[in-house]
Amino acid sequence: MRFDDILSIYAPAYRKRMLFAAAAMILAVAVVDWQTQQFLSVGYLYLFPLMIAGGFLSRPQIVGVGLLCAYLQEEFSYLPSSEAITRLVLSSAGFVGTGLLIAEVVHSRRIMIENVRALEASARARREAEEQLRVLVESSPAAIVTMGGDGTILLANDAAQQMLAPDGPPLNGQSAERYLPALTTAARTGAVRNFRTTLQCRGQRADGEVFLAGVWFSTYAAAEGGKRLAAILVDLSDELRSREDLNLDYLLTNTRILMSAVSHEIRNLCGAAMIVHRNLCAVEDLRGNADFEALGTLIQGLEKIASMELSGKQQPRTAIELDSVLDEVRVLVESAAREEGIGLRWEGSKEDPMVWADRYGLMQVFLNLSKNAIHAMQGLPTRRLTVAVDVGAERVTVRFLDTGPGIADASQLFRPFHTGSGGTGLGLYVSRAMLKSFGGDLVYEPREIGCSFAVVLERAKENMVHD
Repeated sequence: MRFDDILSIYAPAYRKRMLFAAAAMILAVAVVDWQTQQFLSVGYLYLFPLMIAGGFLSRPQIVGVGLLCAYLQEEFSYLPSSEAITRLVLSSAGFVGTGLLIAEVVHSRRIMIENVRALEASARARREAEEQLRVLVESSPAAIVTMGGDGTILLANDAAQQMLAPDGPPLNGQSAERYLPALTTAARTGAVRNFRTTLQCRGQRADGEVFLAGVWFSTYAAAEGGKRLAAILVDLSDELRSREDLNLDYLLTNTRILMSAVSHEIRNLCGAAMIVHRNLCAVEDLRGNADFEALGTLIQGLEKIASMELSGKQQPRTAIELDSVLDEVRVLVESAAREEGIGLRWEGSKEDPMVWADRYGLMQVFLNLSKNAIHAMQGLPTRRLTVAVDVGAERVTVRFLDTGPGIADASQLFRPFHTGSGGTGLGLYVSRAMLKSFGGDLVYEPREIGCSFAVVLERAKENMVHD
């Protein structure tokens, strides 16, 4: 029988039965000792009930039972009474010590069992967490890899395998330098310390295809020592292509608007020159003059070139959430306003209106108006920009109100290349043309103090969006 098996009798569930057995044993030993007191003492047998009771009683109770057993032993002893006190002291110490020793052993075992159970629970929780983490990593749509300090890939999930080597051998154990050289350099460089950051770098698949990788990575020290790197990877190639295509589209759109502005001004000049040419045609001396006829041909050609005009046809538009666009604009504008010491106030609407617009174009208009207001308020004692949303039944109006010096001559605001803007003179013209391209408008609203521009958008009703 193992020692643990012996100690298992001290389980709390056995307390009543074991204490009853100990009391019965004390009584039995006392009876036997009384019957044999003339020739034999069996008082040492009190050790057994004390060993049983010691696992359940408190220390004062153990002392009391030990002294009782020592008294019973001496009461029924046949030994000389002259040494009774000495025997009583020694037996008391033996009985009490035995009981306290058993109590300490049982108490230590209970603590050990509790610690073992705590360790088992911790290990079980750790295994469950590791299993959940493993499932999360393996099922993640984002590529996840871990690397050693030498750039060797220690772990790669299925998404990483499909991103870097879809038809190649497993990534585990390979060097990452072939696939992500910048990340490999980060793993090999520097001391072992916790560090986290993001980067965009060139990635290469096993077949040699190059792509743009977005990486979120952190370094840490492994339990067995050494540097480790964990990274989440995404392929930004499609996003890059979409962004560049979008930039090209808006470059072409804005170029068309600018060309329309230039051609409009040229046509005005050509119209005036043509009138002068026609008047001069009545002069007899100029008739048949080759240079004069060439000048007329040149003017007509310029007029044809200048016939390009901003088309009244609306550009493609979609129903978008206005609040989401304003949230993005707020993120971009607040830091600039804070640096200039400008108070920024956003007065939204209780509704979350949908409007017809082009998301990227509308954001550019909002950014242009915000930056114009910030620029106009530089150096002023009172600097505050308010963006207010007014939702109507058919229209949604977004107002940009500042505490700047205001507009001296509003008649020139939306003319291209107008002077006094401090820039190219095209910002408001292009913004208004962009809004008109998807059914909106940009309006200047005079105020006594400051300046107010209102972006008027057509509201998209819920049933219209779903239809």
